[in-house]
Amino acid sequence: MIPVRVALIVFFAALSVVACDDNEKQAGYVWNLPAGFPLPSVPADNPMSAEKVLLGRRLFYDQRLSANQTQSCASCHKQELAFSDGLPQSKGSTGEMTPRGSMALVNVAYNGTQTWANPALVSLEQQIPIPIFGERPIELGATGHEAEILARYTADPLYPQQFAAAFAEDPTPLSFANVTKSIAAFMRTLISGNSPFDRYTYQNDKSAMTPSALRGLDLFFTEKLECFHCHGGFNFSSSTTQMDAAFNERAFHNNGLYNIGGGGAYPPGNRGLFEFTGVREDMGKFRAPTLRNIALTAPYMHDGTLATLDDVVNFYSAGGRVIETGPLAGDGRANPFKSRFVPGFTLTPDERADLMAFLNSLTDLSFVQNPSFAKP
Repeated sequence: MIPVRVALIVFFAALSVVACDDNEKQAGYVWNLPAGFPLPSVPADNPMSAEKVLLGRRLFYDQRLSANQTQSCASCHKQELAFSDGLPQSKGSTGEMTPRGSMALVNVAYNGTQTWANPALVSLEQQIPIPIFGERPIELGATGHEAEILARYTADPLYPQQFAAAFAEDPTPLSFANVTKSIAAFMRTLISGNSPFDRYTYQNDKSAMTPSALRGLDLFFTEKLECFHCHGGFNFSSSTTQMDAAFNERAFHNNGLYNIGGGGAYPPGNRGLFEFTGVREDMGKFRAPTLRNIALTAPYMHDGTLATLDDVVNFYSAGGRVIETGPLAGDGRANPFKSRFVPGFTLTPDERADLMAFLNSLTDLSFVQNPSFAKP
């Protein structure tokens, strides 16, 4: 019988049939992708270029993008935390809290949808204006301050030349449309693929994973745990796309985090896909984020209510969460809209240790230490 991990490697290889080597180009741009990774999908109206990525990197870290000049994109997406922020909910430039946590910007180039639950946001170019211009809640707070912010860039000794180089065919290169395109281009380069798991699976380094982590990998891909149904594929997510994909996965899942009053309800304003569709069965459905670098991105769940990976394993082992008292009381295990892939399971202490070892093997230290992603 073929070991599960061997079959898994074959499965991943089949998924990545359009993977490129370090010298392959996409419309003239050299990606330098990790071994086994497919080319990302890029919008036709925002082709990649080195000049655009360089500009986007600088903008990503520039606090002048916020109206009061106190925050940048990087304020809620810190490289050492795999571009998350370590908070249950992120805080905007005026101190207002958002209802959800900042998602880690790991391999966002491959996301089928962006954010936690909006099915309409299928590209970074659609998502990025929301934290810049959104007013409910305010994050960077640029609305009404557009001319002021662009004037800051115009007065900068480098930005006018950088915008002109990145958008040479645009008669007015220094614009918010190009701010968005530049940041999107930079974010597409935030690709993580050098974890111990990757070195074992794609780089033929059979010493990269410990025996415990390999046993945990086997557990992860069993029907006993069901993890792989929502966190499968090369990016460990069921919401994945790539260049020339035959189809795009854009799944959302209810995992039994809440069941207010026993009828399946989630907290108002934080009800997942239901907020956009109004379909009763979509209550509490959220996008399953990638598990890559998951050990660095606590706290967990869309609202940060699970503090540690141990808490997450306990949660899925129980098949959902029970809240005994208060306005959110309910038995999430019995949520009528809960995914059938969250049935609960039992682990021995050794199996639990193996699963944790596997999850930790998805940490890519070269990603969080890459100087090309750091503040310029």
